[in-house]
Amino acid sequence: MGRRGLAAGAGAVSRVRFAPSSNNLIVSSWDSGLRLYDANSSTLRLEANSEAALLDCCFKDESVAFAGASDGSIIRYDLHSGAQDNVGLHDDLVASTEFSQTTSQLITSSLDKKLFLWDTNTRCVNPNSTLMLDSVVGSLSVCGMYILVTVERDVYWYDMRNLTGPIKAKDSPLKHHIRCLHSSEQWKGYAAGSMDGTVALKYFDHEVDNEKGYIFRCHPRSEDGTSSLVPINSIAVHPFKQTFVTGDNEGYAIVWDALSKKKLLEFPSYLGSVVSMAYNHSGQLLAVASNCTHQGADGVMEVESHQIYIETTRN
Repeated sequence: MGRRGLAAGAGAVSRVRFAPSSNNLIVSSWDSGLRLYDANSSTLRLEANSEAALLDCCFKDESVAFAGASDGSIIRYDLHSGAQDNVGLHDDLVASTEFSQTTSQLITSSLDKKLFLWDTNTRCVNPNSTLMLDSVVGSLSVCGMYILVTVERDVYWYDMRNLTGPIKAKDSPLKHHIRCLHSSEQWKGYAAGSMDGTVALKYFDHEVDNEKGYIFRCHPRSEDGTSSLVPINSIAVHPFKQTFVTGDNEGYAIVWDALSKKKLLEFPSYLGSVVSMAYNHSGQLLAVASNCTHQGADGVMEVESHQIYIETTRN
């Protein structure tokens, strides 16, 4: 095991993502910057600034990335030259971006309660599919042909081959608002974390889910003899093993065995809250972003510092 720090930008981190087949890492930030790091050498390779805060990002391939901005724009980046152009526009800030390697589509969600699917092989500024939702999407994940969408405490599944409606109308695995969800093609299921520190591990197949699916509270902290429930902010699923990592609001990241339902490892705690995590393509590296906040004079939480770490994991 080993921990290295990367030189972070000026703004709080919103998302970290590893490239599909290399150890390049992109980081989106509230200071409007998208940064590309070489995680092997811990060096900054590229910095591209936009006009609005970036709330999420994702890779298309080793040379192209996308980001969603607070002004509703979806931005495409050439990671070789740093050039950027607009893919399209939502009516409100873009909260989530996911790329489907299966269909070569970019999926975006926004506070405008719309889910857009973009054909990234064309330069059309209009989405090729639109889903109108009743509420704002809290988290978004792509698994093969499926799009998993969380709305408050519910999970909806959509098939990209037929978007007339969800193939599973509603799955409510948790009692409280879902903060994060990560699906797995290997498991054929997903892990979701909630506001109260509870995690649900679910499988797409009903019989498998009845046998192996479960819910547990993974981050309870004892304060004065009472239970303190800490929100789960991020979940990262190992690309090959049936293990996953949960990151919470108090700076703890824990590795869990999905089959034995046991804790495998707790990383040394981070300063501030864990806001985003990602495994690399081999599962040997884990990127962790943490933001330290304090309450300003007007009562609003402000970010005073942040850091990006690379954890080297054992296979």
